[in-house]
Amino acid sequence: MATVVFADLVGSTGIFERLGDETAGRFVTQLTGALSRTFEQHNGRVVKLLGDGIFVVFPKEADAIEACIAIQKRLQEKPVHPGGTLKPVQMQMGVESGDVVEIDGDCYGDAVNSAARLADLAGAEQILTTQRVRVALTDQMQSQLRSLGPMYLRGKQEVTEIYRVQWMVERDADATVMGVSMFKALRDASLELSALGQTHRIDTSGEKFTLGRAATASLSVNDSRVSRVHATIEWRGGHFVLGDGSSFGTWAYFGNQSEPVVLRRTECYLVGHGQISLGCEREAEEATIVHFSVKA
Repeated sequence: MATVVFADLVGSTGIFERLGDETAGRFVTQLTGALSRTFEQHNGRVVKLLGDGIFVVFPKEADAIEACIAIQKRLQEKPVHPGGTLKPVQMQMGVESGDVVEIDGDCYGDAVNSAARLADLAGAEQILTTQRVRVALTDQMQSQLRSLGPMYLRGKQEVTEIYRVQWMVERDADATVMGVSMFKALRDASLELSALGQTHRIDTSGEKFTLGRAATASLSVNDSRVSRVHATIEWRGGHFVLGDGSSFGTWAYFGNQSEPVVLRRTECYLVGHGQISLGCEREAEEATIVHFSVKA
């Protein structure tokens, strides 16, 4: 048994484009080396560096969470600006525990795959983890976790209960807790979508709704950042399920939360009301925003 952490640098492609391969490579190597030492100070063992990311294993769940929080706080309090750029470095992290098999110094197993999927799912400055990690934490540490509800991680047949670690007290204090409503399956419901001057209403007996650049999509979007069949929405198991099948991802914002759930070939339940941004964050220039509202 071990706890696995994947920590990835956000927007590394843009850093290489701005600085060039040699300068950016040197910067990323120095950064991951410094972050590796922080992981090691919290009893972590760095399995390997992954170019713009770090793969670490810990003997205890609490050590892994504390290490991730320490790094996020460090980057927030002392921002690192690659090459003097305005945008500071940000990390996205995934934490999972379970059986891990070690072969020739490398590690394999379902926990490794899940941690990598969670890192992909996380947004900038986010730490995502699961119920398996949560139950091993103290009550005080559990109070720092907020449920994002059950989601389908790529490659897994069953849903995984996902939690976000609230390490930024000021910004996280206003976060909406969605877990209770997301667990409760609905017997009957409807989903209203509005975008580009159109309004669509989906009920539980409707066919799969598609969003994309294709002219045949249920909601057709003319944007180069949007894939032909970018995302789908379907009624499944008492919930409306949003699934991403795109090249650039789908951002889902729930209620008044500023932090999105980022889908990359993954799925999440739609609950309450919010916004869906296709191919980019909603703050991006001319982003296509789809407003949604679930009515029980």
